[in-house]
Amino acid sequence: MEDLRIGCVVMAAGDARRFGENKLAAELGGRTLIRRALEAVPAECFCAVAVVTQYEEVEALARSFGFLPVRNPHPDWGISHTIRLGLEALGDCGAALFQVSDQPLLRRETVAAETAFFRRHPDRLVGLSHGGVRGNPCIFPARYFPELLALREDQGGSTVIRRHPEELLLFEAPGEELEDADTAAALRCMERLV
Repeated sequence: MEDLRIGCVVMAAGDARRFGENKLAAELGGRTLIRRALEAVPAECFCAVAVVTQYEEVEALARSFGFLPVRNPHPDWGISHTIRLGLEALGDCGAALFQVSDQPLLRRETVAAETAFFRRHPDRLVGLSHGGVRGNPCIFPARYFPELLALREDQGGSTVIRRHPEELLLFEAPGEELEDADTAAALRCMERLV
């Protein structure tokens, strides 16, 4: 399945209300969370990389990586709108990987390995996991795109995965790579790991 076209959507549009500020601009180890997220994308694995955001500075950074910036003027419409914009921007793909922007310890080697694993199981849903607990990124074959496009408000990809638990394969990774920096305190706890 080397010819399978897999797209990547980096979801960077949220307001991060729990964080208290634009967390994408927060730094860990001298690099912003959004820079770390984009550095974790193994571009060579994907036919296209769309970065969905409400921020002009993130659009500019995405361009500097050679990625496609996609403006989300309505982050208040929820994550489903970000998913829709990202999928539509990718165009004709046989699958899509969705990556969040607040896992600053995620490594590009891990994302590349997860993508290679998916290529060996191209009909299945694949989620990065640790200890059998699913996290992100997740990869969806194109047959799930209609369900993703039908999501509303704050329904995310987990809604689709929960409908098809028998189709999910987990790809194991170190626990810290799946940790979310949902709060400033959580980000401070990660400083000892960089």
